[in-house]
Amino acid sequence: MSDKSARVVYMNGQFVAEADAKVSIFDSALMFGDMVFEMTRSFNKKQFMLRQHLERLYRGIKQLHIPIGMAIDEMEQAIYRTIEANEPVFEAHDEHRLMINVSRGPLAMYKIVFGGKIEPTVSIADFPVKWTVASLAHFYDDGIHCVTPSQRAIPATLLDPKIKNRSRMYLQVANLQVSLLDDPNAMALLLDPDGFVTEGTGANFFIVRDGCLVTPEPRNCLRGTRRAYVLDLAQRLGLPTQETNIELYDVASADEAFFTSTAFSMLPCTKINGLLIGDGKPGLVFARLIGAWSEEVGVDIIAQTKAFAAEVGALTSGTSMYRFAKEKA
Repeated sequence: MSDKSARVVYMNGQFVAEADAKVSIFDSALMFGDMVFEMTRSFNKKQFMLRQHLERLYRGIKQLHIPIGMAIDEMEQAIYRTIEANEPVFEAHDEHRLMINVSRGPLAMYKIVFGGKIEPTVSIADFPVKWTVASLAHFYDDGIHCVTPSQRAIPATLLDPKIKNRSRMYLQVANLQVSLLDDPNAMALLLDPDGFVTEGTGANFFIVRDGCLVTPEPRNCLRGTRRAYVLDLAQRLGLPTQETNIELYDVASADEAFFTSTAFSMLPCTKINGLLIGDGKPGLVFARLIGAWSEEVGVDIIAQTKAFAAEVGALTSGTSMYRFAKEKA
């Protein structure tokens, strides 16, 4: 196992030990959830779609008027420096998962605490991918049971989900609601206030219908990098694609369904609110897409995730970034 005590985090131009990486209690991120972020990962140690992540990050920085003095190229250089600093304590088979957070920093009323100078908070953490995906590996065989919680997605007219931000309590509430179910395979699939499917709590959603790949139109969901990649990959494989409003009726009537995300790439969905999707098994289109993705990055994504689960699964079973252990009576 890698020496977690030796990992370092980039904090405003300095490297600090992971356990010592702190954000001020007066930071706007803590006060308002006023922070944009990106999570990236590697395949065979090579960052995948990093520039696309950074371009989305800087679109959010611009639209939220965060006065960062760090250009996108400087941010990219800082990321590679962070990877280089941590690579010696990663094992040979580990993949790098970067978490990049940017807030406007401490609120101006507290600047006296900081000698009259305040600046945006920029952090870059490097964490092994295996700890994020190990608990999800069984879904490649079992499939996810998508459940629609009572919590609705916040529409873009109220808080634009296309800006990847840390004001995400509604996603956490959805996770908590679904975690109350006595089904370890249940994960949240959110609807917007009009009843249309939007996304999971950190993943985009697709269905397959009559050979066509269909995903919610991007008004009320994050325009995910992996969402864009899968749409492009499908078109290159000759699969028709469509972005449109999707109702639960459409999901229950679909031939296949799956989630996409940066961490796990793709996971099949085999049930919706207790109803089987298709034959209740991961589908052929899913297999074709993740097979092509694996070939392009030179990693068998499913096999790698299962290997991570075998390595650290006992320490990650029962909970994940999407699901929480139920409280004992």
